[in-house]
Amino acid sequence: MNDTLDKKEVKLTKEMLSKYKERLEKEIFDRSMKLKMPQNKFEEIIKNNYELNSLKKALEELENNPKSPTENNI
Repeated sequence: MNDTLDKKEVKLTKEMLSKYKERLEKEIFDRSMKLKMPQNKFEEIIKNNYELNSLKKALEELENNPKSPTENNI
């Protein structure tokens, strides 16, 4: 049962991080459009945004190693 709970927690975490990443990207896009920035500029902002890069890395780690942190330390 604990393993099932961990899988659900990992899945929920991935979903929440993905949704937050999408919202952040949309916010950058919307603000860029409002400021009438060229497309290549806001794409560069998204590419170099620290928070977005951290989210991408966290999602990749969850995909590549879906075990809970406690399982990895055993």
